[in-house]
Amino acid sequence: MVRTMVQLTDEQIKALKALAKSRKTSVANLVRESVALYVASAAHDSPKERKKRAQAIRKVAGKYRDIHRAKDVSTNHDKYLVEAFSS
Repeated sequence: MVRTMVQLTDEQIKALKALAKSRKTSVANLVRESVALYVASAAHDSPKERKKRAQAIRKVAGKYRDIHRAKDVSTNHDKYLVEAFSS
């Protein structure tokens, strides 16, 4: 292993210490796990895929602002998402 130094905010280190305590592991181990997960997910996430996902999110954001007084959004959210991504 290679020793390295990172700077974290007070909130980040507090959260990491609490999580490490609850999981009975070290902060260093949590950081290693987090980096491994991030690197693994980023490896499969090309810039083109990120741009496409961002465009899809922008397309959906705010689209269902109760303009039709819909009362079933929490129940049928998948249906509305499919409609949004299909159009």
